[in-house]
Amino acid sequence: MNNRRFARTVGWLALAGLVAAALLAWYVNRQPASPFAQEAAASNEPALISRGEYVARLSDCVACHSLPGKAPFAGGLEMATPLGAIHATNITPDQGTGIGAYSLADFDRAVRHGVAPGGRRLYPAMPYPSYAKLSDDDVRALYAFFMHGVQPAKQPNIPSDIPWPLNMRWPIALWNGLFAPTATYAAKPSQDALWNRGAYIVQGPGHCGSCHTPRGLAFNEKALDESGAPFLAGALLDGWYAPSLRQDPNTGLGRWSEPEIVQFLKSGRNQHAVVYGSMTEAFNNSTQFMADDDLAAIARYLKSLPGDPQRDGTPWHYVTAEARPDSPGAHTYATRCASCHGLDGKGQPEWMPPLAGATSALAKEDASAINITLNGSQRIVAAGVPDAYRMPAFREQLTDAQIAEVLSFVRSSWGNSGGAVDAKAVAKLRGHTDPASSSPIILHMR
Repeated sequence: MNNRRFARTVGWLALAGLVAAALLAWYVNRQPASPFAQEAAASNEPALISRGEYVARLSDCVACHSLPGKAPFAGGLEMATPLGAIHATNITPDQGTGIGAYSLADFDRAVRHGVAPGGRRLYPAMPYPSYAKLSDDDVRALYAFFMHGVQPAKQPNIPSDIPWPLNMRWPIALWNGLFAPTATYAAKPSQDALWNRGAYIVQGPGHCGSCHTPRGLAFNEKALDESGAPFLAGALLDGWYAPSLRQDPNTGLGRWSEPEIVQFLKSGRNQHAVVYGSMTEAFNNSTQFMADDDLAAIARYLKSLPGDPQRDGTPWHYVTAEARPDSPGAHTYATRCASCHGLDGKGQPEWMPPLAGATSALAKEDASAINITLNGSQRIVAAGVPDAYRMPAFREQLTDAQIAEVLSFVRSSWGNSGGAVDAKAVAKLRGHTDPASSSPIILHMR
C-alpha cells in the first residue's frame, strides 16, 4: 500500500512538473500581442517618415546602433555586461542582415517588448522597458522612418561572447515578467499637457532612467516613473556617474531653473555645467534636435520631481578657499586647471564650467571626476559648429597619485564635500577606459 501511494505521489509530481514545464515553455515562447497585426507594409508618406525621424532623435537610436565611419544604424557597438560583451544589431532595412523583413507588428514587439521575430528575446540593454510607453502613432512613424528613411546596409550582426549556458535567452522572459511593463504611457489627468508631454519623453523615448536611475541586483531599474523615489536619483554606469535629475541641490537639478535645463539640452551648456561623458553623445545626436516645446516639457516634468535631503545632504553654498599652496593637489590645480576653471573654482560660465558646486565634486561617487580627468571630453557640436574648448586628457601628464590629489583638492574646496579620491580608484579606471575621441560622432540621418 505504501509503495502504491508512493508511486501515485511520484506520478502526480511528474505530471505537475510536465504541466509546469509546458506552461513555462508557453510563457517563454509566446509572442506579445501587437495592435498592428493587420498592418504589414510601412507607409512611405513623407510626413510620417519625417515624424519617425524625429521620434528616432527623441529615442537616441544613434547611441547604440551606429559607429563612426560606418553606415547609420548598421550596429556593431560593443557593450560590456557582467556576463560578457554584446553588440548592437543592424536596424537598417536590409533584408538579409537588418530588419527589412520585419512587419510593423514584428517591429512593435521588438521595440516595445524586446521580442524579435521567432520569439528571440532581446537583452535589456535595448531599453524596451522604457520604449514600452511609446504611443502607437510614434511606433508607426518610427517604423516608416526605418523602412523608408534609412539606407539599407549589408552588415551581419556580431554574436555576443557570453558563454553557454549564460547565453540562453529564455530566462529573459521571466525577467520581463518581473521588471518590464507592457502598457503605453497614460496621461495623468491631474497634470497639464506640458507636464504629461515631458513625462512621456523622459519615461518613454528619452529613456533617461536607463542611465540616471539606480539598478537592482537583477540589473533592473529600481523605478520607471515618478511614483518611485529612486527614479532618476542618479546612478553609476560604465565608468560615469549619471547625476540625479531630481530636485537635489547638490547632486541634481535643485539649483537649475526650467530655462537653464532647456538651455543645457539645447546648447550643451549653461552657467552650472557643460555636457560631458556619455551625455555628450546624447546631446550631439538627440537633445539639441528636440523641439523647443518638448525641451520645455522635459524641464517642467523634471522640476516636479522632489529631491531627497537625506540622500543629498546639506545644500551646497560657496566658501572662499584659503590659500593652501603646500596642500596635496593645490599646486597641480593651480598649474593645470586654474587657467580654465579659475583659482576660485568658478570657471568661466558658460564656456568653462565651474568646479565649485559641481555635481562631480559633491557626489560621493567619484567616477565621473576621475574619468574626465584621465580621458578628457568629447567634442561638443552645437548647431553644426564644433566646440572650440574641450577638457584635455591628463592620463599621460599626471600619475594616479597626482590625479587623486588634485581631485581630492577640488572635492574639498569652495564648500565642496565629495570627499577624497584614492589613487587605486584612478588606476582601476585608467585600466578600463580610453581617452575621449576628439572627433565627434554626429549622425546625419538623411
